[in-house]
Amino acid sequence: MRGRTKLRPAVLGGAVAALLTVAAPPAGATPFGVPPPDKVVIDVVTVNGSGCPAGTANVAVSPDNTAFTVSYSDYVAQVGVGSKPTDARRNCQLSLNVHVPQGFTYAVARADYRGFAHLEKGAAGLERANYYFQGMQQTSFVNHHFTGPLNDNWQTSDTTDIDALVYAPCGAMRYFNINTELRVDAGTSDTSKTSSFLMMDSTDGNISTLYHFAWKQCPAE
Repeated sequence: MRGRTKLRPAVLGGAVAALLTVAAPPAGATPFGVPPPDKVVIDVVTVNGSGCPAGTANVAVSPDNTAFTVSYSDYVAQVGVGSKPTDARRNCQLSLNVHVPQGFTYAVARADYRGFAHLEKGAAGLERANYYFQGMQQTSFVNHHFTGPLNDNWQTSDTTDIDALVYAPCGAMRYFNINTELRVDAGTSDTSKTSSFLMMDSTDGNISTLYHFAWKQCPAE
């Protein structure tokens, strides 16, 4: 339907560590703090949802420890020709174990979501997401709406104010949970002749969700 070649990212099998070489940290502090100089490792604990079947999601840490990416290869909600009623909604729940160097803790200051949308006139789409630490209060979903006609790449960003950042507790292991969802509503579009879809997948090898770390050092014990 989309007429584009899919590039599959590396498969996630159980708990898979995303390890990359780390560059030296910046000389001075930034609004998001100074990243740790050692490797950050992310283990994928669980992957659940219709938007991320087994083997279709990938997690990687940026070389400078300032962010990590989540990419998908089969995350599409659609309505219309060739679609089933259940295809109109897709979701994905990721549970990540983020291993940070001793003496550091992290928060997520911003999340950038990207994808492609084809919405016929009269159709609408929704992207929503939240993220939170295991055992801590779950944040509210942030919703982003799209209306047809639309046939283009899309990007949305969810940002947390510096003074509202929630950091992982120092010295405690808390999984970091990410919930995302895509929906498409046919509205007044003619589903017998047309198709509409909203996707958050890496069909061109470059589209991925980017989560920006905020860092701070833990108090000395």
